[in-house]
Amino acid sequence: MFSIDTYKYLLYYKFTKLLRGDDMKIPTSLKHKPVIISENYENVDGRMAYRSDAKGLSLGLAQWNDRGKVDVSAKVWRYTGEKWSRQSEELPLHRVIDLTILVCRTIQHFRDAYRYEKLYDTKNPTIDRIGLQGDAMTVSVCTGNPLIDEDIRLFSEILSKDDELISERLAVLSRMLKDMGY
Repeated sequence: MFSIDTYKYLLYYKFTKLLRGDDMKIPTSLKHKPVIISENYENVDGRMAYRSDAKGLSLGLAQWNDRGKVDVSAKVWRYTGEKWSRQSEELPLHRVIDLTILVCRTIQHFRDAYRYEKLYDTKNPTIDRIGLQGDAMTVSVCTGNPLIDEDIRLFSEILSKDDELISERLAVLSRMLKDMGY
């Protein structure tokens, strides 16, 4: 599937990343407040896997929130090599689907989150590892967010409030996927 040069690059990439210990952490100090994250998205980013500037995906509190109006948003975190990019981007189809997978797994988590005092297992914030492209997209609660306890409760409330809106779209998606033979 991959050329020998690609395999060499992947080995080099994994080895240098391991040595430097420089896994990219999604920033929590910007206006978008991440609640659910996948910080290793670059490993499963379609044809750009292991070479992607899209380092992570997140679902969180939207950066455009105004007083009294809070939205949940999805964000693709791009890193230019020097700083986190604020550029908007057209999303390749696989990223849209990967975000949909993240949304679905997040909704599934929050259906049972009431079992945890803080809406997640504080000893194991990893929600799931979803196999893609011979690796896995890790889905976890963003414990690096200093306000995660407050933000995750607000996030959960908004998901609950928007349940009808989201469920309608998921039902349409489910029907369409079944019609397509998935």
